[in-house]
Amino acid sequence: MGFAPGDRLGPYEILAPIGVGGMGEVYKARDTRLNRIVAIKFLKSPSGARFEQEARAIAALNHPHICQIFDVGAGYLVLEFVEGVPFQGPLSAAEALPLALQIAGALEAAHKRGILHRDLKPANVLVAETGAKLLDFGLAHLSEKADADATKTIEGTVMGTAAYMSPEQAQGRPLDARSDIFSFGAVLYEVLSGRRAFQEDSFLETLNAVVRSQPAPLDSPLSSVVGKCLAKSPAQRFQSAAELKAALANPPTKLDGPRASIAVLPFANMSRDADDEYFSDGLAEEVINALVKVPGLKVTARTSAFAFKGQNTDVRKIAETLGVTNVLEGSVRRAGNRLRVTAQLIHAADGMHLWSERYDRQMEDLFAIQDEIAAAIAAELKLRFAPETRPRRQPNLQAYEAYLRYRQFQWGFTPESLQRSRECLEQAIALDPDYALPYVGLADHHAAHMWAGFPSDECLPRAREFAVRALELDPELPEAHAYLGILAGLYERNWEEAKRRFLTAMSTEPVHWHVRAWYAYFHLLPLGLVGEARRQMERSLEDNPLSQVCYLCLAAPLEALGLEAEAGTAWKRGVELDPEFWVGWTFRALHHSVHGRHVEASQCAEKAFTLFPDSPYAIGALAGALERTGETARAREVLSRPPVHPAGTPLIHACYHLTSGNMDEAVRWFGRAAGRFMPISSVLVRSYEKFLSKSPVWPALLAQLGLQPAVTD
Repeated sequence: MGFAPGDRLGPYEILAPIGVGGMGEVYKARDTRLNRIVAIKFLKSPSGARFEQEARAIAALNHPHICQIFDVGAGYLVLEFVEGVPFQGPLSAAEALPLALQIAGALEAAHKRGILHRDLKPANVLVAETGAKLLDFGLAHLSEKADADATKTIEGTVMGTAAYMSPEQAQGRPLDARSDIFSFGAVLYEVLSGRRAFQEDSFLETLNAVVRSQPAPLDSPLSSVVGKCLAKSPAQRFQSAAELKAALANPPTKLDGPRASIAVLPFANMSRDADDEYFSDGLAEEVINALVKVPGLKVTARTSAFAFKGQNTDVRKIAETLGVTNVLEGSVRRAGNRLRVTAQLIHAADGMHLWSERYDRQMEDLFAIQDEIAAAIAAELKLRFAPETRPRRQPNLQAYEAYLRYRQFQWGFTPESLQRSRECLEQAIALDPDYALPYVGLADHHAAHMWAGFPSDECLPRAREFAVRALELDPELPEAHAYLGILAGLYERNWEEAKRRFLTAMSTEPVHWHVRAWYAYFHLLPLGLVGEARRQMERSLEDNPLSQVCYLCLAAPLEALGLEAEAGTAWKRGVELDPEFWVGWTFRALHHSVHGRHVEASQCAEKAFTLFPDSPYAIGALAGALERTGETARAREVLSRPPVHPAGTPLIHACYHLTSGNMDEAVRWFGRAAGRFMPISSVLVRSYEKFLSKSPVWPALLAQLGLQPAVTD
């Protein structure tokens, strides 16, 4: 469609592209009538009246765990905009069960209206503040109705969807609700095990496995439920989503205790004056805002909890619908200048009261009263729900100060800054040998030599030693787990171990911005999960808005998503924050060059080269930019300059050909560099995949790196 930010589609103002998928394009937009953020999905070749009729039928689904359709137009749908992360594992049965129940409940609601999903897969489930949200409900059905040839829909979903089809769907036979149940089983199998139930080397082989093969045994308390979902014959599966949900609610094996979760319902206004409604609603909102800061407690978002306002619904039913273990309800009563607030915490399983309290206050400053009562309620609930954590060992003060000094030099990536950062870390360890964080710093210090042009095999084994030492000193240290995740994925190509490490690192609340940035840049981005990498980096940047490195790490997925203007702004902001940041100048030069702005590319590359003339990245970027601006003689002179390490020569030529526009040669040289610069080469190729993938040798490079094409929706 080619919409740009600021374009209008009727009452909808386009804000930003979200992604492109097999079924069309998706944009983030604002409904100017309601000032509501929405997602607009443009579908391929929908067919008029029938399309609108079916879309309106799906829009009638009003369930908290189904992404809603708000509106329908000529070839597009206006959907609820969902902020969340993909439903992915491996998760324990206790972690996965509440979300599985929510998905099963969503299927039950849709099946009762005769609507099938037909494309249930992890990518179509987001885990938001409100729990699981099932996306694209019925859109596969709409697309098939719009295209008489249903195989077009199958081909459009690429190999990933084949792994989640039911046998009857793979064979082109008629479908009913039990087909969705099979797909649900495939999704839950993957979330529990961390691997697909059916995964072969080709599309047809995967379909054949779905029809004829059994997945590897699943070691989980939910294995019998998953196994019944995955029965080849529909008659041997759960016959309805309601039956499936009942089985999940009563698993045959006891699970570990689920994560504590709570929904805060609107406080009932017991006063005679309806104008007091704003206070009771505001109080519930303040309680929600306070509770989301409680570590380990999942809090249902306001929009979902407030959907029950004014309804006389049993709290057990509310908890089941919202997928929470506890419900907080209360009331507000005003008499003259006096205010009485009551609050009760209810255990959802049996409806029993766990705690209650009454707050009597004088009506003076209503906002201050809201804050006070919300804080009091949150403090009480924190005692009940916050997990007990082992107090972290406090380091020697001088050691901590030395570690902070290291952070000042951490991002220089020149031999001088690397030397100074190492001195600070060694001083911290000398002052406090049992202080774990400086060992992670030394791991990062050794790995950072790759930015300066030293090869992986000289940097990363030593980095691993220091990361392991940090974990020995503090087995729960998120930074240590994250760094071992970086090494497992980018150095050893063990992506399952990398995923396990990062899940551990990201499970400690609050997640440090640095850990989140590592997760986005060194795990999600190389794997091609560029949309999620972008979302994680945006969250990291919220926590550290003045970090030049955060802008570097954000610009890369923006570039990969084809968001040229946004990427350019991020590259620019990084060097504005630190004009000596030669890495930022180098990447900004590459950005300008691939988009045809060769004078700007040359200027940025000159800046990078001046700051670090021995960097293979700066050498290659400047030589290519000079070539494109006609300064051939100087380009050859720069290109002949030896890098800081002889192994950096392939990187010089890779950046040179990328900048000068020869993508075939750039891919070949990246392939040569990959053997000794695995982490950086895989990150670089993701940023410029849109351009490099035009080369016929691109698939060979991806195979060499053990990667798949990027996912941009």
